[in-house]
Amino acid sequence: MMLKIDNLQVYYGAIHALQGISFHLEKGEIVALIGANGAGKSTTLNTISGILRPSEGAVTFQDEEIQDIPAQEIVRKGIIQVPEGRKIFSRMTVTENLEMGAYTHTDRASINRDREAVFERFPRLRERRNQLGGTLSGGEQQMLAIGRGLMAHPNLLLLDEPSMGLSPILVEQIFDIIQDINEQGTSILLVEQNAQMALAIADRAYVLETGKIMMQGTGDDLLKDSNVIDSYLGGH
Repeated sequence: MMLKIDNLQVYYGAIHALQGISFHLEKGEIVALIGANGAGKSTTLNTISGILRPSEGAVTFQDEEIQDIPAQEIVRKGIIQVPEGRKIFSRMTVTENLEMGAYTHTDRASINRDREAVFERFPRLRERRNQLGGTLSGGEQQMLAIGRGLMAHPNLLLLDEPSMGLSPILVEQIFDIIQDINEQGTSILLVEQNAQMALAIADRAYVLETGKIMMQGTGDDLLKDSNVIDSYLGGH
């Protein structure tokens, strides 16, 4: 088992954001967390990546508990988060943004190869390589955020709302890219409000409501579940 979350309790001040959630992710899987705004999806990712600390519970990655490890060390273990809102460095070029993703690596030849691989996956970024990140369109910024994450050689990629604010055609492109990254061997934990798209590519999924897991199943099963259809897929 690559990732195991056990009885995670997380507070923001007086707000009980995660109320004892437990789930797991096997090597090679795409697992989706779906739910409304405020359900605890981003909180879950931020706790796994060490940005937040749980008051109780365990995060186990490749048989090691990591809930007390600093965020930068979690990155070195191969857990990479592509944050909600992209969070690219707007005053740095596309190339500089990508190299920031490789800050844990020191082999210049390897970094150059990785950058070239990102440009092959995202030809638009090659065209824009000397542009400042802040001048890119929303879709290009999302490609850059994912590319920056890939520069770190993730074993597990945490994707937080990758389709947010994108046009339908770009959403399809981003989800094709996510599937391709997974097929190349990277495990993915996907947080997404576009439940239809997330469930369509997920091996398994969990439905969060106000800090609790209310349902779980394969992506296919949840796509056909009447409760999920009514609550998250716009009704019948």
